[in-house]
Order: sequence, then C-alpha cells, then structure tokens
Amino acid sequence: MNPLLQNVHASLPPLDPAAALVRGDYLYYHYGCDGVNDQGWGCGYRTLQTMCSLIQGQRGESMRDVPSIKKFQDALVAMEDKPKSFAGSKEWIGSFELCICIDYFYEVPCRLLHVTSGDKLVDHLPDLQKHFWEFGSIIMMGKKFSPKFLTSVFFLFPGGDSDNASKGIVGVSIEKKSLLVVDPHFSGSLASVEDLYDSGMVSWRPLDSFLEHSFYNFCLPQLKAK
Repeated sequence: MNPLLQNVHASLPPLDPAAALVRGDYLYYHYGCDGVNDQGWGCGYRTLQTMCSLIQGQRGESMRDVPSIKKFQDALVAMEDKPKSFAGSKEWIGSFELCICIDYFYEVPCRLLHVTSGDKLVDHLPDLQKHFWEFGSIIMMGKKFSPKFLTSVFFLFPGGDSDNASKGIVGVSIEKKSLLVVDPHFSGSLASVEDLYDSGMVSWRPLDSFLEHSFYNFCLPQLKAK
C-alpha cells in the first residue's frame, strides 16, 4: 500500500473561523492507493475507507487496517443488498451502501439526508453544521441509493442527476456558504498535501459550484468524536 496522508484538510488556509469541522484523525484514501485499479468506479469505496479510518482511530485501532473494496462487496452480498455477482465487480456504491456498511462493520448507525437539488443545499447547511458540532464525523456526499431502498421509502427523485461522484465532507461554513471537500478521485503517488490542494482534490467549495439541478444524498455517521 502506498503511504497515506493524514488529516489532509488541516493545512488549508482558514476560510471562516466559525466553520464547523471534522473532529479526530483520518487517513486519505484515493484511487489506486492500495494497488487496486478502481479509477472510474471506486470513489464511493475510497470515501468509505476514509470514513472508516476515522472510526477506527477513535476506537484506538489502526487507521490503515480498514476493510478492502472486496470486503465491502462481500458484506453487501452477505446483507443481501446485492446479488452474488456484485462481488468482484466494478459497480460503484453510494450513500445508502455506505450507511449499511458502516453499521455492518462498526455497529454505528448513520443518518441519510436527501437534498432534492443543488440550489437547495444552502437550506441544509445548518443540518450539516449541527452534525459536526454534535458528532464530528466525516460526511459522505453522493447520490446513489439502492433500488431496494428507493422502493421501500417511495422516494421520487426529480430530473437532473449528472453529479454522481462520491466525496467526503469534513467542514461546513454557513457564513461563506461552502463545504470543505476531501475528494477521493486523485490517482497516483502523493508526495504532499500540496498535490491535493493544487489539483483541487481538497478544497473549500462554494455551494454554487455544485450542480443546481442534481440531487445529493448525504451519509452522516452518528458517532460522537472523543
């Protein structure tokens, strides 16, 4: 496994002194970081691994020893959320799968937050701020829901679904209307966090940079930081 950088947001210039931020240490997992070529489909798994590293660090366990993509796929099959053919596939996962995997491996419940369009994100900034204040855990921002879950709760998603990329959220600024994004789409060797800053993989993103007509789903682990 390639060296993994820790707390990759910490050296960014401050955007807002009142911003609510993640609490606890985590490692940045990204495309190919363990030798698995997951470019183009693995962003959900990598965001999940980043979230798992924080959970394991909170429990005094190694942050590098998180479940592999294979273990996540096997778990989703074992939970009967996915068919047997899913194991070993390149099918990507979204917010619902992250929630049930975190519960499966760590017995940590997660809250799902659905935002109907990008222009409604501003209405949910207080929810995200409250999460960081109360729990401090990393939030996953994505969109895919399992068809089984969609059927069970009768969600009706309006048109516009072009932002499918999963990403971690480690901070929120209500004043600046921005989210602090840790994006797993970096591919290659990382020498320093400056590589991530220069490529925009770790950055404060204003809400108007998200797609206005794309819906978003958030996975919020209900784990209180120490």
